[in-house]
Amino acid sequence: MTQHQFHRVAKVTDVPDPGKEVVEVEDRMVALIHTAGHYYAIDDICTHDGGPLADGELDGYAIICPRHGARFDVRDGRVLALPATRPTVAHEVKIEGDEVFVRLTK
Repeated sequence: MTQHQFHRVAKVTDVPDPGKEVVEVEDRMVALIHTAGHYYAIDDICTHDGGPLADGELDGYAIICPRHGARFDVRDGRVLALPATRPTVAHEVKIEGDEVFVRLTK
């Protein structure tokens, strides 16, 4: 299995704290989230109905799907509230200088 590489997706100043932005990494839409001084990346898809998570509100470390209110932890993608039952995929983020990089998990 091939290891995914890190991809530069933004400058640290591009996403306010708290804030979010959708970035494309290897043809995949990823929600880049900046909250509590840290950056996180998860698939921009609600596992309940396929809606875009980045269109939802941030509540601390939770992102709320705007369609039906499912909540996901941006740190690891786990489900915090129904109707979703499967986690979304979380990706590795690193900061180098003033740039944000993401490496896809799978």
